[in-house]
Amino acid sequence: MPKNRSDKQQREKEVVSLMISLYCRKNHGGKQLCPDCAALRDYAVLRSDKCPFMETKTFCSNCKVHCYKADMREKIRTVMRFSGPRMIFHHPIMAVHHLIESKKEKKRLEKE
Repeated sequence: MPKNRSDKQQREKEVVSLMISLYCRKNHGGKQLCPDCAALRDYAVLRSDKCPFMETKTFCSNCKVHCYKADMREKIRTVMRFSGPRMIFHHPIMAVHHLIESKKEKKRLEKE
């Protein structure tokens, strides 16, 4: 579990980069990110760097403020829908950690 904001940001950037990489590799072929996927990754990293809620949020999907532009939000949703279920095979520890954090966040939001 990350101890501070910069650890949390770094982990979030790593997760989103891996998910975009998995999506691109399986859908666009090649070992390198295609230009569209590279642009999405750069955009996601920039949004994470500028996030004012990093201390309190777990995932962007749970945030009350959506800072992604509409077209980029739709692209990242597509990537997440594709890569999310496949992460257990490619990055199992990260996937399990994400599931645990999601459950904790749902319980916390239900209490509020």
